[in-house]
Amino acid sequence: MLTAGIDLAAEPKGTALAVIEWPDGADPGITGARATVVDLRVGVTDDAIVAVAPDLTSLGIDCAFGWPDDFLRFITAHAAGERVDRSIDEGMAWRRRLAYRETDRDIRLRTGRWPLSVATDRLGLTAMHCAALLDRLGEAIGPINRAGSGIAAEVYPSATLRTWGFDTRGYKNDPARRVELLAQLEGVAPWLDLHNVGAMMIESDDAFDAVIAALGARAHALGVTFPAPPELLEQARREGWIHLPTVPLEDLRPH
Repeated sequence: MLTAGIDLAAEPKGTALAVIEWPDGADPGITGARATVVDLRVGVTDDAIVAVAPDLTSLGIDCAFGWPDDFLRFITAHAAGERVDRSIDEGMAWRRRLAYRETDRDIRLRTGRWPLSVATDRLGLTAMHCAALLDRLGEAIGPINRAGSGIAAEVYPSATLRTWGFDTRGYKNDPARRVELLAQLEGVAPWLDLHNVGAMMIESDDAFDAVIAALGARAHALGVTFPAPPELLEQARREGWIHLPTVPLEDLRPH
């Protein structure tokens, strides 16, 4: 099995790709099978991502796959010159309703933190890139289901780490924190071979997040992530759905 993670940015310069090989189904007489990061790159183009996609079991992308339904209705009505519909609520609660997707609210309940809003934060430019990338991927591997029922799934590396019990404070901006997190990862998952890419993960938070996204893709491939509930499935197919693991990191080890 191959899984990949993409830490997506608005431009290739900040986009990172990680590919992990999982030796599932190897000779049962062999013990100590290790998963290996066989590819880790920063400054990755869409062409490079599309090139590896057909070989993958799962591709985790760290970016919103869509925009909130309420936000789209709001800007469409506003563009048409219609009165702003504030019937949902008033003030900040109303604006927050427009700003966040159902999956963002789910993440808030599970982790205690709001993800970035694709409608109002700096994530918007990257989401535009993601929309174009999903179209390209669809041409290579078939239409992308934004709820995550196919190969591609939306992932959230920092929330994934918190789900596994890691302290993520400061790791985006501080290489010393990434040194600590890397050591903790290796301690919890000795079956994960990071020796050849550890220096890059410390140097670049984009590379670090791409590896975590590839681990999140492993959880998605094994079917151990929180799916969109049935009553939100159609909405998730438009807005996207973040797949957080339901199991500890140790449970992703090679079989």
